[in-house]
Amino acid sequence: MANSDPVHPRIVISSLWATMLFIFAYVDIFALFRADVLEQALAGRVAVFDVSQTFLALTTLYVVIPSLMIFLTLVLPRGINRAANIVLAGLYILTIAASCVGETWIYFWIGSLLEVALLLEVARRAWKTL
Repeated sequence: MANSDPVHPRIVISSLWATMLFIFAYVDIFALFRADVLEQALAGRVAVFDVSQTFLALTTLYVVIPSLMIFLTLVLPRGINRAANIVLAGLYILTIAASCVGETWIYFWIGSLLEVALLLEVARRAWKTL
């Protein structure tokens, strides 16, 4: 017997963040199969950035924020929750779009478009339901 109750909006939004992060991670992992990316990484560069403690700390924060949103979406008070989901989804859409500049590999575009679609849905659902 199917449950007739809809899934709580916070669970849906939390799941959207988790799904986006899985795609985000796999796109980055798949990049390591590219000789150009791997050679740059071995030379201590990622795109236009030198790999340094600062770069790795900022990259960690970049991944930690949406990771925390999986949990925070479930527990933050309504107004803060709505604002955090809309603002952060928007900021991550901008950074994902910026990472596509100059990119020619189809897998990267597919992953990025899916990430953006998921984040647009986060913002839409947060606007409507939180």
